[in-house]
This record gives sequence, C-alpha cells and structure tokens, in this order.
Amino acid sequence: MPQVTIIPAKPQLGNRSSTEEIKKLRVAAYCRVSTDTEEQETSYEAQVEHYKYYIKAHPEWTFAGIYADDGISGTNTKKREEFNRMIEACMAGDIDMIITKSISRFARNTLDCLTYIRQLKEQNIAVLFEKESINTLDAKGEVLLTIMASLAQQESQSLSQNVKLGIQYRYQQGKVQINHKHFLGYTKDTDGNLIIDPEQAQTVKRIFREFLDGKSPHSIAKGLQADGISNGAGKTKWWESNIRQILSNEKYMGDALLQKTVTTDFLTKTRVKNTGQAQQYYVENNHEAIIPKDIFLLAQEELIKRSKSYLSPAGIRRNYSSQHPLSQKVICAECGDLFRRIHWNNRGKKSVVWRCISRLEAAHAHMVCHARTVHEDELKAVCTKALNMLLASKQDFIDQLTQNLEHAIQPTTDMNALEIDKQLKELQQQLIGKVQQKQDYAHIAEQIHALMAQKADIEQEQTRTSEHLMRMNELKSFIQKQTLAITDFDETLVRRLIESILIEDEGYTVAFKSGTSLHIN
Repeated sequence: MPQVTIIPAKPQLGNRSSTEEIKKLRVAAYCRVSTDTEEQETSYEAQVEHYKYYIKAHPEWTFAGIYADDGISGTNTKKREEFNRMIEACMAGDIDMIITKSISRFARNTLDCLTYIRQLKEQNIAVLFEKESINTLDAKGEVLLTIMASLAQQESQSLSQNVKLGIQYRYQQGKVQINHKHFLGYTKDTDGNLIIDPEQAQTVKRIFREFLDGKSPHSIAKGLQADGISNGAGKTKWWESNIRQILSNEKYMGDALLQKTVTTDFLTKTRVKNTGQAQQYYVENNHEAIIPKDIFLLAQEELIKRSKSYLSPAGIRRNYSSQHPLSQKVICAECGDLFRRIHWNNRGKKSVVWRCISRLEAAHAHMVCHARTVHEDELKAVCTKALNMLLASKQDFIDQLTQNLEHAIQPTTDMNALEIDKQLKELQQQLIGKVQQKQDYAHIAEQIHALMAQKADIEQEQTRTSEHLMRMNELKSFIQKQTLAITDFDETLVRRLIESILIEDEGYTVAFKSGTSLHIN
C-alpha cells in the first residue's frame, strides 16, 4: 500500500510567487489614538516608537513604515487618511504584513474590519493583532477576528452611549455648549462664556428690523451682500436660507433649545432633525440676548403669517410677496382680493399700474370685479397724503393713541406663563425621577407637552398685544418727532406704518398698523 506523507502548506505572505527567492517580509505598523488630549498624544508617540523598535527587532522583517492617525474616531474609515494610504500601499504591492496593537485600534466597526481583512487576505497580506495574538492568515484567524471585532463594536457602542448620557446630563443641568465660530453676533470670552460681538450684533438687529418692516429674506440677503457685510462664516455672500436661520434661531433672544438633532447610527454618525425621537431641553435666559424676546416672537409670528398664502374671496391662494413696499397692502373694496402691480401699455403709453387680481384673471370670470385701475404714482401720493394728515392733526392723534395704549395694557385674569413655568418645573423633577428609576413617564410627558402648548398660546397672545403696542408707540413717536411735511414717497415709513390701502369706487381708506384709519378722497 502506498505510504502518504502530508506536507503542510506554508503561509504565502505578500505578492510573491513560490518560486521567488525568500526575502524579508515588508512589515508596516498602524496605530491610532481617538482624541487630541495631551495624555493621548503621549500614547500616540509611544505607539510610533514602539513599532519602530518592534519591527527592527525581528531579523526576518524589514521596516515598511508607520501609518498613524492622530485624534480620529475609529467607528468608520472614511476620514482616516493614513489608514487609507496604508491600504493603497498594500494594494500596490509595497507591504507584506501589517501589525497593529488591537482590533479596536484597527476598526471598531465589524463590517469595515472584515471587509479590509478579506481584501488584504486576497493579496496574501496578513494583519497581526498583538493584544489578541491573531494572525489573519491563520486558519482560526477569521473566526476569532469576527468574534473580537463584534466585541470591539459593542465597546464602541457602549462608549457612544456613555458620551450621549453625559451630554444629556449636562443638558438637564442647563449647561449649554455652543459653537460660536460661525454664530453671527456672538463670540466667547476667556472663560468660554458666550458674549455679544457689538459689530456683528448690529447686522442681526438689521435683519430683524428689515424683516418686520416687510422685506423678504431674499431682499434682506441682497441688501447685506450689496453693502459688503460679512455673515457668520466671514463671507460676504448671503443666501435666503442664512436669513431664515437667523430669524428662527431662539439663541438671539438669549434662550437655547438643546438636542435639535439626534444621532441615529453611532457607526455612520448620521444625524437627523429631532422631531420627537429624543428628549429636548429648553434653557431660558442662558446668555445675553441681542433681540428682545417680544421682537423675536413678533418675527416668528410674521414667519408663520408669510408661510400661509392669502386666500382670495374666490378661494384662490395668493403667495406672499414683499418685492414692493405696497405689495400685499392694496386691497379691492368690491371683491376683497389683492391688487397686483403690472406694467401697462395703453395705446403706446407705458406706465405702472395696480389692478385687482380677480379682474385680471379671466379664468375666474364667475367672480367678475369692476374695480378701477390705479396708477402707482397716485397710490404713492395717497400714502404721502395720509402721513401728512396725521401730522396736521398731531395732538388729536397723540391723545387717541395714548388712550388706546392705556386700554391695551390692561392685565388679563387668565393663568400666566409664570404659573405654567412653576408647574413645568415640578413636572420636570418628576420626569427625571421616573427616568432614573426606569419607570413609565408617558403621562408626565403628556402633561408637559400640554402645558408647553398652553404657554405657547399665552406667549402668542402676548406677542400680538406687544406688536399692537409697538405699532402704536411707533406711530406716536413718528407724529411727535416729525416736524416737517413729507414731500416724497417714503418706502421705509410705508413698510413700517401702513397696514393696508382699500381701493374704493371713490377714494381710499388707509389703515395704519396701530389700528388708526383715514379716508382720503
């Protein structure tokens, strides 16, 4: 019977054929630390020195370099430049083996780890993990590797959860961390406290002022760019989205809403808008405000108002426009629809006129309107005349506004925001206790949401009252300070003071934002 002697296979490392002369293995080392602290920096340098001596201490190895990523997370490999450069060198045939401290240093994502190990294995390139004593070209290597990589991934997930819990604890204590580098209007002092940047704060105030005067975010952005004013990133290019973000950022009134976004995958670091997936924390009076609270809330009311299209009497929606100071202000007395600004060519004579939209749209002939066409110059003259009429009867209007102001500031008997805050504080303590004891807190959450909605309603009502007071004071201040008659159409005054102009068969009714109205023939 033939005698069979089994000759075990020898591991073939690198990109060499079996007929090649045996040469020293070209060994590279990979090391990584996760943060930029001084302690970790020492660890990083120590790893580099360790592998230089370790590789040179093996006579069958030759040093093929150190690849080291400093201060980069290991949960994925997209931003690890040195790691990626090392893999490229392996694929180019410049490295025969990689040595690294542990699986967690190589990768904490099981999928990434196994993908790269198999990619290297196809090229007969081994990875040696010192701590786990695993050589990926051994028969048991991949089985052990799969188990160890899974444990490393769990470790990373646990660390991520601990960091998240730490952040949530700081949120519960009202400790706010705000990145001020691209935050227009603020900077930080030597103690890390958020403070106002006076020059940038003027830009923020201008944005809110122009918006409440009727300008659109697009128009405000164009104006800032034309004036060469820098945004939070230090660029003079402005976008409409920049303006909207500033107008809706509660931090400008000194508050801070925390956990606006949440991480949905600790491996990919994917973050999405928090629409209820996780708790949020609202910190009032966290820092000095640039915009008073009542003005900020007015801007929120205006944002909502503009997002809702105007509904004509015929049930047709009209989108908000603020391109012209009279846009959305000229209203038809006959059908209640808006007037639109158009360029008119009447028998070769060009002019700018305003016409009722219902009359313009022939498709809706069932809503026939006979409103007259008004020349823009005539509308401008009406605005100027109305303002001058206020000035001509200065004292009468001041007395009327003073009386209206006294009536508007009468206190209400309903539950106020301070009482709700007291209840919310008590519920917050109950909620924290339930969470810590891992008890159901759904009923407390419902009460909190209900109270917050009630508080929002109260604040909205206070905002409307505040807006009315502000408009009355604004008109009163204008009448008191203006000593000369107005001779030209003033766009700023029209945006700020005039609410609407009703086009009647004969004459006009000009309504001011303070609630005062004047009829003009």
